[in-house]
This record gives sequence, structure tokens and C-alpha cells, in this order.
Amino acid sequence: MKKFLLVLSALACMQIAHAELVVVAHPGVKTSTISQLQLSKIVLGQSTTFADGSAAVPLDVNGDYRNSFYTHVLKRSPTQLEKYWARMIFTGKVQPPRQVSAKDVRSIVAETPGAISYLDSAAVDGSVKVLTIVQ
Repeated sequence: MKKFLLVLSALACMQIAHAELVVVAHPGVKTSTISQLQLSKIVLGQSTTFADGSAAVPLDVNGDYRNSFYTHVLKRSPTQLEKYWARMIFTGKVQPPRQVSAKDVRSIVAETPGAISYLDSAAVDGSVKVLTIVQ
């Protein structure tokens, strides 16, 4: 039984490592692209709006997807993120985005006007809008 659980855990980790994360937004968001800089500013609480001035509501995803997103998309390590949020919370400047589970992120983004987050491309459906990251 222990071997089975170890193999199952290894397969789950491999699946997450190979997941292709995409940035998704509420379908009412007007833009279909977002710059790397704007995405970073929204997720890190440095901006509360999209480039067109409409409100942006960032949502973070619990678990391994979070580390993958910050490392590969925002180019920040988990340690850098922990230090950043500790500093922001301590100084009272900004709070981290609300965290949601990977299984709930799509439905919450679909129901929350201005929401922006990320999920596995295999989980995307017509209820959310995929945003293309541009330089």
C-alpha cells in the first residue's frame, strides 16, 4: 500500500510539473492581452486596475500551481515572494491576494467581475477568458 501511495504521489507531482498554466480573467474583462509588467503589478498589489482603467481583482491559487506561476511567469522565487509579502504586510502597504483552491479558481474567476488568476490550461472552459501575456 505504501508503494502504491508513493507512486501515486510521484505521478501527481509530475502532472503538476508538466501543467501549462495560463492567465485567466472574468469574461467581462475588456482586454485579451496583459503585459508581464502589468500582470506582476496587479498580482503583487502595486496596481488595482487593468491597462484600460477597469478594476482588477487578483486571486492566488493554493498549492504547487502557485510556486510554478511565480517562478515561471513572474520570475520570482517562493522565498522572494515570502519576503515581499512579509514586508508589505508589516508596513501595512498592501495585503496579498485572496487565496483560492485550484479546484475552485475557475468558478470564482467566472463569478467575480474584474477577477484575474491562473490555472492549468486543461481546466479552461468558456466561463473564463484566457489572457495572452505580452512583453
